[in-house]
Amino acid sequence: MAGTDEYAVTATDDALYVLTAVLLTPAKFPSVLGDDYPEACAALGLAPLADGYGLVLGQDGDGARWTVVTDDVSLVAVAIASWDCGMEYDLSPDERSVVAALPGWPLAVAVSAPGVPAPHDPDPSVDDRRPLAPPDTDVWGPAQRRLGADEIALQWAQWREQIDDAEFVTPGAGEAGEGAEAGTGRTGVRRVLAEARAYVDTPPPLGRVRSSFAPGDARTLRADGPGWSMVARTDDIAFVLLDEAPGEVLPVGRGPELPGLLEALDKMAVRPT
Repeated sequence: MAGTDEYAVTATDDALYVLTAVLLTPAKFPSVLGDDYPEACAALGLAPLADGYGLVLGQDGDGARWTVVTDDVSLVAVAIASWDCGMEYDLSPDERSVVAALPGWPLAVAVSAPGVPAPHDPDPSVDDRRPLAPPDTDVWGPAQRRLGADEIALQWAQWREQIDDAEFVTPGAGEAGEGAEAGTGRTGVRRVLAEARAYVDTPPPLGRVRSSFAPGDARTLRADGPGWSMVARTDDIAFVLLDEAPGEVLPVGRGPELPGLLEALDKMAVRPT
């Protein structure tokens, strides 16, 4: 999380007090915005550039919310890394790198700039575009399902220790090590595994399958599709979340097929550079 740096935003002719920033790239994007990179870009009205963008969220001098889009991805990545280490960093993109200044915030931000009015949408007389707003996560749906998968990926150890491997049903042919859940959830797991296998033969939209660091020689895999999200470790099990199963986290055991599927997905996944 940033402090409150500021730089000029020509679109609003005012300074922006920077609150935070996020990356929007094929390998790392706010998954709450979509199941893949092109969908996340479309939510902001942006073309899915190969190198991606940096999103800088802040307030102007009147307290209005603005999202500044820059194509200087490296600058934003360095700023985020510095903040994560507790270091100060003056995030000041060059005006020539600013792609757009969008009213509103696409993500929830829990802090605000000191010395200015509380965060609010810009006055329509300043910008009559519909302000960006975070997706509704008060009810279960695609956005909340993806946020749930994000949380599992971040807190893998805590989720994993809740699972007793003895609870897994010994998989039969084609079951790929499903968990012991019954009913809609188990049916849904079979569908997810089949759709994930199809990704190996027919690559999905960019960012549907992502691979990131994990302890040891393992990788953390994240795959999404219509109505589902899967988080897995290449050396362990997987967890599946479904739109049709509100609030449920369905474990998928290793079995005879899951290791090969995860290996194949990891080979075709997008990785951070």
